[in-house]
Amino acid sequence: MSAPLNLAWVGVAHIHTPGFSGEVLKRKHLCAGVYDRDAAKAAKNATKLGGKVRTLAEMASDKTVDAFIITSETVHHLELLNAIAKAGKPVFLEKPLGTSTEISTALLETLESNKIIFQTGYFQRGSKEMQTVKKKVDTGHFGTITRVRASVCHNGALGGWFDTDWRWMADRTQSGVGAFGDLGTHGLDLLMWLFGGVKSATGVLGMGTARYKGCDEFGEGLLKFTSGAIGTLTASWDDVANPVRLQISGTKGHALLNGELQLAGADGKMSVVTEFEPAAPAGFPGFLDYLEGKHVDLVKPREATARDVVMDAIYKGAESQTWVEICSDWH
Repeated sequence: MSAPLNLAWVGVAHIHTPGFSGEVLKRKHLCAGVYDRDAAKAAKNATKLGGKVRTLAEMASDKTVDAFIITSETVHHLELLNAIAKAGKPVFLEKPLGTSTEISTALLETLESNKIIFQTGYFQRGSKEMQTVKKKVDTGHFGTITRVRASVCHNGALGGWFDTDWRWMADRTQSGVGAFGDLGTHGLDLLMWLFGGVKSATGVLGMGTARYKGCDEFGEGLLKFTSGAIGTLTASWDDVANPVRLQISGTKGHALLNGELQLAGADGKMSVVTEFEPAAPAGFPGFLDYLEGKHVDLVKPREATARDVVMDAIYKGAESQTWVEICSDWH
């Protein structure tokens, strides 16, 4: 590997921060400093990463910084990005970008106007299974795709994951979304990456155990793609299993991912896939790979914003019990 990277941490509140820290330490990269609104969190993470607590201004003006990692509460993303954007360094900004369409588009403006190299946490598209499905979609294996479904579920609410250190993630004033937006954004990324833009959406949200007041714990989204395909998306913090992660129905083929990837051609006979496309770097490890000089297809800022716009439409549709049209800018 080339010389260690000098990475500045801008907010360390997200539940993925420990995993990201572990990845950085495993690769023996350096800590250029840690900032967080919570001084105790900043100090704890600085000690773990072998760095110092620093101000945003100090890190933004430090020319030795190679990249910034923003894993704060979502409500602070825009403020923090604006504070370091002029440095022009690569930024990993955890998903979702913003708490609303308006905030997400403001973040996009900052990223694009400062020509910032960007990545976010959509890691699921990198698996060998998803890379294989992507190749099948792009080469027409399914014919005209009619129906698609993605599911991303775990037992976070059942297990009390958000009771203490990560409580803000179940507080929509801080996170902008509940379980459906937190987990569902991964499934939405897969659906839009595979099948293109969405022209209208709606949804239904549920409180589940109601462990976190005012915060959805599960939901279902319904999507009309510009291609004509109809999509459904489920996400939940109330599930003990997630048996069907992806389903594709087309006029010439079918796919099912339920622990193993199964494909059918026009005869409808399903068979287990044993030969896969190679996995691809994605998410936070992909960001580090890119900084280390490897080829990585990073998530484009406009892609990430489009996911936020569609998710916002699903929430608005659920709350108003109507379909929400999505501006053609995001198709």
